[in-house]
Amino acid sequence: MCGIVGYVGGQSALDVVIAGLKRLEYRGYDSAGVAVLADGSMAAAKKAGKLVNLEKELVSRPLPTGNAGIGHTRWATHGGPTDANAHPHLDNAGRVAVVHNGIIENFAPLRAELAERGHTLESETDTEVVSHLLAESFSSSGDLAEAMRLVCRRLEGAFTLVAVHADQPDVVVGARRNSPLVVGVGQGEAFLASDVAAFIAHTRSAIELGQDQVVELRRDGVTVTDFDGAPADVRAYHVDWDASAAEKGGYDYFMLKEIAEQPKAVADTLLGRIDASGALRLDELRIADEVLREAHKVVVVACGTAFHAGLIAKYAIEHWTRIPCEVELASEFRYRDPILDHRTLVIAISQSGETMDTLMALRHARAQGARVLAICNTNGSTIPRESDGVLYTHAGPEVAVASTKAFLTQLVAVYLLALYLGQLRGTKWGDEIRAVVKDLARIADDVDRVLETMEPVRELARSLADKNTVLFLGRHVGYPVALEGALKLKELAYMHAEGFAAGELKHGPIALIEEDLPVVVVVPSPRGRSVLHDKIVSNIQEIRARGARTIVIAEEGDEAVTPYADHLIRIPVTPVLLQPMVSTVPLQVFACELATVRGNEVDQPRNLAKSVTVE
Repeated sequence: MCGIVGYVGGQSALDVVIAGLKRLEYRGYDSAGVAVLADGSMAAAKKAGKLVNLEKELVSRPLPTGNAGIGHTRWATHGGPTDANAHPHLDNAGRVAVVHNGIIENFAPLRAELAERGHTLESETDTEVVSHLLAESFSSSGDLAEAMRLVCRRLEGAFTLVAVHADQPDVVVGARRNSPLVVGVGQGEAFLASDVAAFIAHTRSAIELGQDQVVELRRDGVTVTDFDGAPADVRAYHVDWDASAAEKGGYDYFMLKEIAEQPKAVADTLLGRIDASGALRLDELRIADEVLREAHKVVVVACGTAFHAGLIAKYAIEHWTRIPCEVELASEFRYRDPILDHRTLVIAISQSGETMDTLMALRHARAQGARVLAICNTNGSTIPRESDGVLYTHAGPEVAVASTKAFLTQLVAVYLLALYLGQLRGTKWGDEIRAVVKDLARIADDVDRVLETMEPVRELARSLADKNTVLFLGRHVGYPVALEGALKLKELAYMHAEGFAAGELKHGPIALIEEDLPVVVVVPSPRGRSVLHDKIVSNIQEIRARGARTIVIAEEGDEAVTPYADHLIRIPVTPVLLQPMVSTVPLQVFACELATVRGNEVDQPRNLAKSVTVE
C-alpha cells in the first residue's frame, strides 16, 4: 500500500522523487522519506506524518543535489508511524538505502541473524533487515543488482524493494514479489514507482515487471532478470492518459473531480464493446467462448467497494444467464476450502489490480482448475496478468481513497459480462441484449442529470454534521447500494453507518431506530419489481412511525413514497438491475459533503490506503 519512487537521470533526483510521492500519497500517508546519491555519498531525510512534514524538513535541512534517488510514503504495518520507522532504511555504514512495500514474513529470524553478526537495527520495521542484508551481499558481489537477487532469494512474504548504494551512484535497483512495481523509460533517464502516476509527467512509456523479478535502472537503459539472474521477458506498454488526468482540475478534492468524471468514465467503459449489429464484443477476454458457454457456476471474489459491485453482479448474472453465482469476500475465500473445478468461472474484481486478498484468491482458484476473469482498471497490474482473461474498465486514474468512478465502471463491466454470457448461452435474445445495451448507453447521461441536482443533498449532509449514526436500507440491487453508502460514510465521515437488507429490519435492526435517527432508504422502481417497491414503502412507514428521519432515494414519478419521506432525493427512471448506477451517486456526494463539513481529509481518510497490497 505504500508509495515508492526511484529515479536515475539528468534531472534533480530529489525534485523528481518528491513530485512522484505527491502523486502517490494516496497509497499511504503515515510518514515519508527520501534518499539521494551525491558526490559518492548517501543523504537521506524522513519524517512521520504527511509528505508536507518531510517537505518542511527539507527546507530547514536541504539535501545535496544528485541524479539518483529513491522515496517512500508509508502506510504503517510493522512499527508505528514514527521518524525511526519511516523509510528509507539505511545500513549501519550509511551506504545503502532501501524503501519497501509489503510484509517480509521471515524478518524475525533474519533480524536475529544480523544481531548475532554485530548489526545494530534502530527501527521496529521488517524493512530494515533488507538494508543490512544488502550491505553484506554488496560487500561480496560489488554489484547492487546481484546483491538484491541474493537477498530476495532469502526473503519470504510480499514485497517491493527499491534500493541505492553510494558506491554505484548511477544505479537504482528494484525487485518485486506479490507487490506492484512499474518501470518508466525516458530519454537518458528511468523511473521506478508503485504506480505510473508517479512518473507520467516525464514519460508515458512503461514496462511491466513480472513476479520475482529484479530490475536495474541506469541512464542508458533498463535490465530485468529473475531472482536467479536469468534474463526475463518484459512487456512494454504506452500509458493512455496524461499527467493532467491525475490533477485536481480546479476541484477542492480528487474525490469531487472523480465523482464529476463518472459520466465520461461510464461512456468510455462502454466504448468499443458493441458492434454494428448491436451484439457484444469483448475481445480482450482471452477466454474461449466454449469455455464460458460451459461454465456451470460463477464465483465473484472482491473486497470493499468492489465486493459491492460483485453483489450487484450476482443479480445480473443469475437473471440474464441462469448460472448460479456466489459472491465471496476475497479475504475469506481460500480459507473456507471453496468447491471449484474446471467448469467454475471466477471473476476477480479490483480497481488497482494489486489487491493482495483478491490476488491470493485468484491464485487459489486457478490452482483448483477454475478459470479466472479479472475486472480491473489498471493496465499491466498483477491480477489481470495472472488471470486467464480480463475486462478492463476505463475509469482513468482514481486518486481519492474512497472509490467512486471505479465502482460505476465496475458495474458497467459486470453488466457487459453478464449480457455476454447470456448471448453465448442463448438465455437472452439479440433484441433483448440490444435493449439493455441501449439502456446502458443512456446511463452516462442519467448520471450527469443526477450530478446536476445534488445541491439539496449537500445541504442535507451539512444539516447532519452532528449526528453519530446513519442507517441505510435497500432491497434487491438496492441492498448492495445501501452497503456501499454505509461504507462511504464510514470511510470519509468516520461515522457509525450500517447497511441492511430492508426485509431484515424487523429481525433485529429495528431496535436501533430512535427519534430523529437518519435512515437512508434506496427504493426500487415500482415498474419492474412492484412487490418489492410496496414492501419497502411499508419499511419506510415502520421506521418513520418510530421517529426516524427518512431520507428516501426514489425514481422520478414515484409518488407513493412522498408522504413518508422527510427528505426526497429523485433519480432518473432506470431499469431495475441498472438502478445502482444512478442511486449510488447521491450517496457518494452525501458522504463527501459530510466529511468536508466535519473537517475530515476527504482524499486521504485516516488509517486507509488506496491499494491494499498486504493480506
